Amino acid sequence: MLVWLILGFIAVPLVELYVIVETARSIGTLETIGLLILVSVVGAWMVKAQGLAVLWRVRNKLAEGRMPGQELVDGALVLLAGALMLTPGFATDAVGLLLLCPPTRMAIRPLAMRRFRHRVAYFGPGQAEPGTIHDTDLVNGD
Repeated sequence: MLVWLILGFIAVPLVELYVIVETARSIGTLETIGLLILVSVVGAWMVKAQGLAVLWRVRNKLAEGRMPGQELVDGALVLLAGALMLTPGFATDAVGLLLLCPPTRMAIRPLAMRRFRHRVAYFGPGQAEPGTIHDTDLVNGD
């Protein structure tokens, strides 16, 4: 895991620099800077809109007395998208924008839930042992 993290910290900036330089060669330096700013502004607006939508869904589930499992995963994906949008560059912005689209999040959600299922603990009424995961709570969002 550490090796992948180190490779990511090296590879992502190199990819971003390459894409920015090639874009500047194609359309011009000022145009590239303007495009980076425009994508950041649009991305910030989308992060806010999608974040608020997820927050409302979490509140509705909690008001119904249900566990907002899928909504919390969506919130984490929107948070990741926001972090990617803060990273200057076109490649991370593209991934961030994809994560902000609800159909993309819907496709990624099961993978994220499967990947991190072992790290989630749910404590419910009548539960004897802490740390037990209710699979139906994670899958159904109840």
